[in-house]
Amino acid sequence: MTNKAVYVQPGGGFDRVTLGTCESMTPKAGEITVRIRASSLNYHDYAVVSGMWPPAVPRIPMSDGAGEVIAVGEGVNEFAIGDHVVSTFFPRWQEGQPETDDMGTVPGDGIDGFACQQVTMPATGFTRAPKGYSHAEAATLACAGLTAWRALMVDGPLKPGETVLIQGTGGVSVFALQFAKVAGATVIATSSSDEKLARLETLGADHLINYRKHENWGDLVRELTAGRGVDHVIEVGGPATLAQSMVAARIGGHIAIIGILSGMTGTLPLLSVLTRQLRLQGWSWAAAVTKSR
Repeated sequence: MTNKAVYVQPGGGFDRVTLGTCESMTPKAGEITVRIRASSLNYHDYAVVSGMWPPAVPRIPMSDGAGEVIAVGEGVNEFAIGDHVVSTFFPRWQEGQPETDDMGTVPGDGIDGFACQQVTMPATGFTRAPKGYSHAEAATLACAGLTAWRALMVDGPLKPGETVLIQGTGGVSVFALQFAKVAGATVIATSSSDEKLARLETLGADHLINYRKHENWGDLVRELTAGRGVDHVIEVGGPATLAQSMVAARIGGHIAIIGILSGMTGTLPLLSVLTRQLRLQGWSWAAAVTKSR
């Protein structure tokens, strides 16, 4: 049996995306087959397909997938036919510290992803979807949701009463906003769009900054925090925003460097890092353990 699949050809580029088919494999020992019902689109997927991180071989893109189990291989006890599941971003990282520094095991990058009708993979490639979630909702969790969770809650660690700065309205930032509010934190949000800022306000953002109207928005963040600065920054802009994030952070503050929207290289104001004792921590997308329960 074959199923439809989207491929990006070697070298990447939107003009090199094609529709094809792939074989539907019977699961072997330790594997499951999942009918994919939804995927979420993340910047990582854009980077692969656009050619920013081009594949070396024809690759099925999309790193996040959700659906239901339709076949189970020998020895798999954690899943049964009919279970609703969501993919894991690093299928081989089940516990402890990460032992890889590349994307060689990431679906839609080093291995085929979820832009297809069904997949057969090791059971470690999936975890159970939360009860009551639609497939579309579950598909947003592995990349954006877990990245925000680890940045704030695991290695922040965020405490009630602290202040968080989020940048823009992408998936990681919106998840971080919601986690921060549930944890009892104050949230300052930036965007270039007043309309998007209004939407962030409905989600609980306490202070709103249009960075096109306030070029030195790091100083404005300091004003909003009575000169202290924020405890945590969800830094998704990259080189173009990092300097202002460092201004916005308090002495000893935590800056989770997640995004590369403005590029992958830049100048680091090292003196500010030293004198203000800032903690800059790099994050790979979905750098969190997603073990099946």
